[in-house]
Amino acid sequence: MASEPTALSPDELRRRCDPAALDFATTDDLEPLDSLIGQERAIEAIRLSAGMRHRRFNLFVLGPEGSGRHAAVARLLAEAAGERPAPDDWVYVHDFDAPDRPRALRLPRGAGPKLRRAMAELIDDLAQGIPALFESEEYQSRRAAIEEEFGGRNEKAFSELAQRARERGVAILRTPMGFALAPVKDGEVQKPEVIEKLPEAERKAIRENVAKTQEELSGFLESLPRIEKEHRAAIAALNAEMAEQVVDLNLADLRAEFAGIKALEAHFDALRKDLIANAELFLKAGSQRGEGAFPIAPAHIHDTPRFHRYAVNVMVSHAEDAIGAPVVVESLPTLSNLTGRVEYMQQMGTLVTDVTLIRPGALHKANGGYLVLDARRVLTEPFAWDALKRCLETAEIRMIGAGERLGLSATGTLEPEPVPLDLRVALVGDRFLHLLLEKHDPEFAQLFTVTAEFGPDMDRRAESMALFARQVAAVVRRECLRPVTADGVAALIEIASREADDREKLSLVLSRLWDVLREADHHAREDGAETVDRAHIEGAEAARLRRIDRVAERMQEMIARGTVMIDTRGSVVGQVNGLTVASLGAARFGWPARITARVRLGAGQVVDIEREVKLGGPIHSKGVLILSGYLSTHYLPETPLSLWASLVFEQSYGGVEGDSASVAELCALLSALAGVPLSQSLAVTGSVNQLGAVQPVGGVNEKIEGFFDACSAQGLTGRQGVLIPRRNADSLMLHADVVEAVADGRFQIHAIDHVDQALELLTGLPAGRRGLNGEFATGSVNANVEARLIDFAEARRDFGRMVAQAERRDDD
Repeated sequence: MASEPTALSPDELRRRCDPAALDFATTDDLEPLDSLIGQERAIEAIRLSAGMRHRRFNLFVLGPEGSGRHAAVARLLAEAAGERPAPDDWVYVHDFDAPDRPRALRLPRGAGPKLRRAMAELIDDLAQGIPALFESEEYQSRRAAIEEEFGGRNEKAFSELAQRARERGVAILRTPMGFALAPVKDGEVQKPEVIEKLPEAERKAIRENVAKTQEELSGFLESLPRIEKEHRAAIAALNAEMAEQVVDLNLADLRAEFAGIKALEAHFDALRKDLIANAELFLKAGSQRGEGAFPIAPAHIHDTPRFHRYAVNVMVSHAEDAIGAPVVVESLPTLSNLTGRVEYMQQMGTLVTDVTLIRPGALHKANGGYLVLDARRVLTEPFAWDALKRCLETAEIRMIGAGERLGLSATGTLEPEPVPLDLRVALVGDRFLHLLLEKHDPEFAQLFTVTAEFGPDMDRRAESMALFARQVAAVVRRECLRPVTADGVAALIEIASREADDREKLSLVLSRLWDVLREADHHAREDGAETVDRAHIEGAEAARLRRIDRVAERMQEMIARGTVMIDTRGSVVGQVNGLTVASLGAARFGWPARITARVRLGAGQVVDIEREVKLGGPIHSKGVLILSGYLSTHYLPETPLSLWASLVFEQSYGGVEGDSASVAELCALLSALAGVPLSQSLAVTGSVNQLGAVQPVGGVNEKIEGFFDACSAQGLTGRQGVLIPRRNADSLMLHADVVEAVADGRFQIHAIDHVDQALELLTGLPAGRRGLNGEFATGSVNANVEARLIDFAEARRDFGRMVAQAERRDDD
């Protein structure tokens, strides 16, 4: 194991793409490919959800940002929508029996706007026809006849009453306060003092006559409201009869135009009754439209609020010849944007609403088709997620505002009739959100039964590279960019492998690659070039890295000035250069970190200082505990460990997480035990298990380049380099300057499988294996470690005996 070659050749540090293997000169020679590549599993799931009719098969799309999830979902759903019929129209109309609950009507495609226009024309026609009819000679003569009839009835009854009163010697007098009765004689009203002088019999007769007349007058006055009521009823009957003529005449055309639509028959009947009953609205409108500085034109009477009760509110409509179901992408999925809302207007200092102020939501617009939502935005909008689930569960769209949900609405509102819901919802999110919903929302799994997962990468084969080139051609054509040469596409392929952290893969997070392509096109335009080549692609990538590299440059500056203490020459006992990587937004970079170990006699405890001060994460602490397991089983397995050791990342003032430094920590610990110095020219990354095997880690490219930059600043000697896990060799897509330095012998990169290989490279000594006698080879690192542990064990045993003897003396 330890004798196997570990140095990697320059060809193993970066997998280049041969432009000749792409078999084209520029992307103009290729047929553009607009569809996604490498996402067959996700595409299959999307098509399943789009084609299923069962309402539970809603879709959750997950994958990394920039993988084309939204565009793919929109495109595939649009394809499926083209094979489905366009949905019907939905309108809201006033419910004359329940004014606060507008009715939802389903109409054939294209009928909604026609009905709205026809209803507006009907109201405008009635606004002219009804006043004209009530001003006609026929109406006036019949109205006059009714007035004459009831007026004559009143006069005749009063005349008969007055005649009877006169015959009794009683006069009925009209006063400002009403009627008054007074006795008369010879046509003159008798004064009270004269009546008092009359004989008792005459006074009694006068009182009786006045009382009887008073009784008849009261009866007459009591009959007046009844007569007036009959009068009003007669007028109302006349008005209704006349209004019925014009309403039926105009409504007949409306019924004929929309004949066969059963949903409208009951509404037209209720409409007819209300129009006839409220003909006065049109009379008032006719009398008022000419008043004021800006009189209302008769053609716009339907726009006035008092006539909104007759309006038709078209929620969604599709052309009669429309093909395909709707695909709606709602970028701001608030509660009102999803389920619709009821708006208000101010009148006389108060807020009022009517059927025309009902606004549709995305669910209305997508009904009968597909709705695409961003999962994170839906979940962060108040009440939106709960409303979406409720609508999917009940298969209807019910409007409830946020104020009503919270009980804060103090204004009267409408309760529109729910609209039946039939659509497919596609949520686009990430794996974390998907896991959270599955774990904490039991309804989620019942409603979203299909998951489409977009992968981050695909295999880098000849076929996939050819498809990638066709995708580049599609972007070039779609965005009118300059053609890309074969070596330019090859450079993009190499960037895609670097982004995938695997030279055998291509990243499918294409958005960043297309940004590089766009920037390269900009540079080509500035250079006056007709095509985009490798130089432009690499220049764009270098410019991008330079823009986000400020923190990394500052870190390297501190290393070069000695603020962060890193040695790249010499050898030190118990000290090694580990490697770490950081991601700050789009920037991802690595740098070396000094790791030190100290040992002494103890009870077998390996102290992780980072963990003790709560700067170490659980995975890092696990890695340190694995070191204890390795020591216990690899050295003196029959003897308890008798050491105390401490490990620390020097000059680390933030959190430390991950186990990628466990190989370096183990080497530092073994160096401290063996008393053997470690080369500071080499840096180490990799995790280790309890058997000493080196395991792969992440960010290996950035770690190598970070240490390379630190060494370059202090001067490359040819002895400097990095030790990485052999299983990370396929991840290498290093920058050209590192590859060039390795080729020139100025830098080294070694791939190791076991910690013994790391010890040999760092110490220059054999690691040592156990022989047939059970002992490590003399002079090896492992032999020195075990000898030191034996010394600790014996010292601990001797110390224990001394303590026991002292305790016995104290007892004596």
